[in-house]
Amino acid sequence: MLRPCSTLLRSARNNLNFIFSKTYFTSNRAYANFRSMTEINRIQESYLQEPCILVDNDDNIIGSGSKKQCHLIDKGNNKCPLHRAFSVFLFNQSGELLIQQRSDAKITFPGFWANTCCSHPLSKPEELEVEGAIGVKRAAQRKLKHELGIEKVQVPLEDIHFITRVHYSAPYNETWGEHEIDYILFTQREVSLQPEPNEVQNYKYVTPEQMKEFLANADKTSTKISPWLQLIAKSHLFDWWKNLDNLKSLYNHRTILRL
Repeated sequence: MLRPCSTLLRSARNNLNFIFSKTYFTSNRAYANFRSMTEINRIQESYLQEPCILVDNDDNIIGSGSKKQCHLIDKGNNKCPLHRAFSVFLFNQSGELLIQQRSDAKITFPGFWANTCCSHPLSKPEELEVEGAIGVKRAAQRKLKHELGIEKVQVPLEDIHFITRVHYSAPYNETWGEHEIDYILFTQREVSLQPEPNEVQNYKYVTPEQMKEFLANADKTSTKISPWLQLIAKSHLFDWWKNLDNLKSLYNHRTILRL
């Protein structure tokens, strides 16, 4: 049976409205996602102006440079300028390690899994203080709050243990990379987490056995692991992990471990 012309026109108009609405909704959602990611990238780009601490091979301060300068690979020696950093390993009272997956908006190693928190003390008086690595510990408190929403009172300075320092270099691509003297900081505390999405996209607690399995299966599962975590895990992490009840026995402040 032939439908009246008015019915056909009404049906066509409804179909066009549906298609237009769906397209409009989809494009709006895509635009919102794009705008959100752009805003995140702008935030990450703003951090590139932060003043990091330049050091020599023995961790003596020789100056400061922007985070951008410290992570750009020098084409002459294929390394970034050596700078001071820290890596926090936070354990709960059950001895499980908190690890995080970096945001896809990060400039270097986006989407890679790493230890609890990795960042840099800044070239400012309160984070330059050397005695007892107090400046680095203050920086760790600052970044734990920024990245994971952990309040300073939950990780007091006296409960952040400076274990040792490691020196490593790792390119991310032809432009960006890492070259750090990295202060290894351990703490065992129960904390509340509220991750910042432009810093952390995922996190979990793992036992030593789960961590070993996680690392061993990374290639099979297409899981990206940060180079500093791989190097530390391969060399020392699991031995340190066994001594959470006696962290002071691990202190090695004189030697810089070259990984």
